Parts: sequence; structure tokens; C-alpha cells
Amino acid sequence: MFGLDDDQLSRLKSIQGKSSHSAWLTFMYPRLELAKHLLKRTGVIFISIDDNEDSNLKEICDEIFGENNFLAQVVWERAYAPINLKKNFSPSHDYMLVYGRDKNIIETNGIPRTNAADDRYQNPDNDHRGIWQSDNLSVGPAIPENIYPITTPSGRVVEPPTGRSWSLSRNAFHERLTDNRIWFGSDGNGVPRIKRFKSELRKTGITPMTIWKYQDVGHSQSATQDLKTLMGGRKYFSYPKPVKLIQRAIQLYSDQDSTIMDFFAGSATTAEAVMQQNIEDGGHRKFIMVQLPEKTYRVNKEGKKIPTKGGKAAFQDAFMSIDEIALERIRRAAKKIKQDNELTLPENFDGSFKHYRVVKPTKRTLEDIEDFDLNGTDLFTNMVDSFSSSGLNTDGDATGEQTILTTWLVQDGYSFEADIETFYFGEYRAHIIENNRLYLINEGWNKDHTKELLNQLGTHQLDLQSVVVFGYSFNIAELRELEIGLKQVDSHVNLIRRY
Repeated sequence: MFGLDDDQLSRLKSIQGKSSHSAWLTFMYPRLELAKHLLKRTGVIFISIDDNEDSNLKEICDEIFGENNFLAQVVWERAYAPINLKKNFSPSHDYMLVYGRDKNIIETNGIPRTNAADDRYQNPDNDHRGIWQSDNLSVGPAIPENIYPITTPSGRVVEPPTGRSWSLSRNAFHERLTDNRIWFGSDGNGVPRIKRFKSELRKTGITPMTIWKYQDVGHSQSATQDLKTLMGGRKYFSYPKPVKLIQRAIQLYSDQDSTIMDFFAGSATTAEAVMQQNIEDGGHRKFIMVQLPEKTYRVNKEGKKIPTKGGKAAFQDAFMSIDEIALERIRRAAKKIKQDNELTLPENFDGSFKHYRVVKPTKRTLEDIEDFDLNGTDLFTNMVDSFSSSGLNTDGDATGEQTILTTWLVQDGYSFEADIETFYFGEYRAHIIENNRLYLINEGWNKDHTKELLNQLGTHQLDLQSVVVFGYSFNIAELRELEIGLKQVDSHVNLIRRY
């Protein structure tokens, strides 16, 4: 069930026994399992959740990512005013659970420093190491061996407050005192404090706290209004996330070349946040948005399309599914970012994206495949076209060749940005991937093309490891001739048939 093994199912059922939300848990578990495998070792995942499922989600994530890889439970202040109609409390926050793939090698970039934060650094004693700020030397609860008297330069004896101790051992304190890292105030009579130099900070940013105020990262109302404005005054989502909220998560744990994935893309706030962060720091981050094509309508008994409860505005504006709204949001956000940052826009920013769909072949296509006759000719011109957008009864203008090519790239472990060269044998169009794999998808291959391919291989104009053919586009004679020819080539080239 859902790709879960027996142990995972047993674990999931034990959690379900404590909750009535079993459907939600079953929905989330395999997705989080996949998310873990997609994360690189320094990767971090942020999961937004409310009070209803917070405890259950924490238990699932501890199971999948490991309790030792839990980084934080961030509290996001999503509302700035109470809802007086509530009988008891008016919820004003949501949570973001944060886990890393390997906590031992993960460190936050920190929140960008503000002028106010930098103003706290001074250099009243003209220390050659530059500006610094002082930090409390006492900690609690007390460590007995770190309770000892300290004599200030003015001669006053100071001990840590009751219930606390110094954060340094005697030896460590005297080492720092000798190195001019202890501050007793300008008159030499103050309680000792340790000097923290800005030049010695491990990271340039400020370590984030776990409560994120709406003044810093936005709230639900502002996010709703911002998205409404971007979409021409139309409201399609009730509770979108603020761009600043997602942008902070991106800024804290990504580098300039990171890939950010959101597998519950919704209105594609994450895509806009990635683009905005790239503008601010000159990064080259990429985004992957994943969204089920959730319909904005239902079909009634008469076969008429009726908008869903929350999909009326989208349906009226010809958005038949949520992912279509997300696509339009990305286009509009990219256009706005270009307009707002025209003078400072990085040269490599284009705001473009590629759209991929995961679809199942139609019943007719599957029946044609089952009835396929390798010696026949009547299906040859149809099988590739069966995988076009129109052949699959899905939106878009992808040709069957493009669909098969993209599917094979994934199957063979290539990225969508792999080096693809369109190569012609006479008038036959083929594709060479990363200079070593040849894809033959279209019908129309003949013995002259085989001779040309063998000649290119024999004279080392092509250096291939494998030739992959779409079997439905070839008859037995063409395949046999190609197979025999490749076996005669000095360099070993694999022939792979796919159906």
C-alpha cells in the first residue's frame, strides 16, 4: 500500500491508533520518505503545519529523518489581530518543523545582519582585532567547579550570581584575560563580560530564533492581499504563505546554486521566493514545484462542469486546475520582479521555467501497445503520436517525441538540463545525450541510416556507448540489421530496445 513495507505500515498503524487522522498520516508518510531520499546530506526540509496535526507530524518525522536530525520547531505568527467570534482562543500561529538530512554537517547561514545589529559592535578600548560586543560571562544552572572569585582591575572582588557560575573554567578565564578578551567596563569596576569580535564570527548572519514575527516574515492577510494584487485583483487562495516567510527559510539554509523543491506547491509561493532571493544576493538557485492537478470543478449528473466550493473564481477565469494558477503566478511574479529591479537585475535572470506532467497513457494507447504487430506497418505512424499531449488527452502542445525523450532522460538518470544534441542521419532526426547515448524515437529509419551510423562510429566521428530505440517505430528487419551492424563495430555499443 502506497509503496510502504510491512515495518513502515506497522509503525504507521501504531501512530494512527492514537489519532483519528489516519488518512492524512497515510498520505504524508510515503511523501516524507521520498523527501528524505531527495535531500542531499546538507539539505534541510521545512514542513508547515497547524495544531491539528503537529504532534503526529513530529512523530512521523522523528521516525523518518531521525530524532537526532531535528533542528527546530519554528513558530510563525500568521495573524496580527484576534478573531472575536472564537469562543475561547483565536489561533495566531502555525508551526514549521525543520529537519536536516545530517545535522552534524549542517549550519545555518543566519539572518542577514541589520544596521541595528551591527551598531552593537563597538571598540571602546581600541582593540587591534576590531569592533566587538560583550556577552554575559555567567551561565545557569551553576557548575560547581566554575564558581570562583574574580578581581576586577579596580580591585573589586566579583562572584557569579546565586544559582549561576562562570561559563569559563579558571584556566580558560585567565587565558582570555591575558589575551584581552575580558571586559570590566570603561572604569575597570564592572562585572566581567567576554568580548565577541565581529571579525571572528563563523557566519556573517545572525543565528535565527524559533519565533518568527509577522513584522519580519509577513502574515496570512498580507500574503492573501499580495497574491490577489499580483493576480489582477482576483482571490484564488484563502491562506497562501507570505513570500518573505519562504524566503527566510531559503536564505537560512541554501547556497547560491541550491535547488529548492516544494512538493505541495499550491500557489507557487516558493517559486517566487526563490526568484526574489536570487535577485537580492545574485544567486542562481533553481526551483522544482510539484502540484497535483486538483480540479477547480466537478462534473454533475448532467455532465456539466460545476465549480468547487473554493474554486469558483479560478473556474470563472478558465483555470481548470490548481497547477494552472501556479503557472500563471510564476509568470506574473517573474514579470513583476523584472520591472521592479530593472536597473539591478542580474544578467542571468530570465524568470523562465519548464513545465512537465506525469501522465498515464490512455486506454486506447495501452490497447494499441498490446495489439502491436512487429511485422505490421499500420501502427508505425501512430505510436509516437499516441504520447503527445493530444494523444494523452492532457493540456499542452508536447509532441509524442518530446514526451518519450523526456521520459527516457528520467529513466536513464539524466537531468532535464542534460546536454542534448539533435543529430540527423539524412532526414531522420535523432538525439545524442551527453555525447554517448543515441535515442532513435521516430519512425522512418532504414538501411541507409544504419550504414551512415556505422560509418560515423567506425571513423570515430561518433563515440557512443549505447543506442536506444523506440521499438514501435521499427520493424524486425530494421532492428535486426541495426543489431548485426553494431556488433561489427570495434567499439562496443549496446543496443537497447524499449516498448
